[in-house]
Amino acid sequence: MGRRIDYYDDPDAPTANSIVPSVNVVVANDQGEILLIRRTDNDNWAVPGGAIDLGESLAQAAVRETKEETGIDCEITGLVGIYTDPKHVMRYTSNDEVRQEFSIVLTARPVGGTPTPSSESSEVRWVAPDDVRGYTMDRSMRLRVERYLSGQTAPEVS
Repeated sequence: MGRRIDYYDDPDAPTANSIVPSVNVVVANDQGEILLIRRTDNDNWAVPGGAIDLGESLAQAAVRETKEETGIDCEITGLVGIYTDPKHVMRYTSNDEVRQEFSIVLTARPVGGTPTPSSESSEVRWVAPDDVRGYTMDRSMRLRVERYLSGQTAPEVS
């Protein structure tokens, strides 16, 4: 399996050669815990998400990616923000694709399923908000999660 390497404002970063609309989902349960995965491509913790496929809506992609990566069925409830910072690029070593960030972050609530790892997630767990800072995350993912945890209701656009 290839690796994902994130670069932020790095003069040595490779030049982006694609931009792929993607979605991330902050799923929160009734106890306020959020669903985190440990990614298999970089070993960092993150909220579930991935590329939006042709023929599906943003919400459909969010529900699909969450189920595929975590085993949890969810219902979309809101928007955290839209992140398109050209200073953030991701290199995928499997095909040498270098993507410019383009991520729409939604909120959701669980409606079924059991936390289950997948080929994209080595661990899946519910994490209390106070414990999130103890999890290793890429800088951009940390910003998205902290935006959600801040309780601000206006979507962030960057």
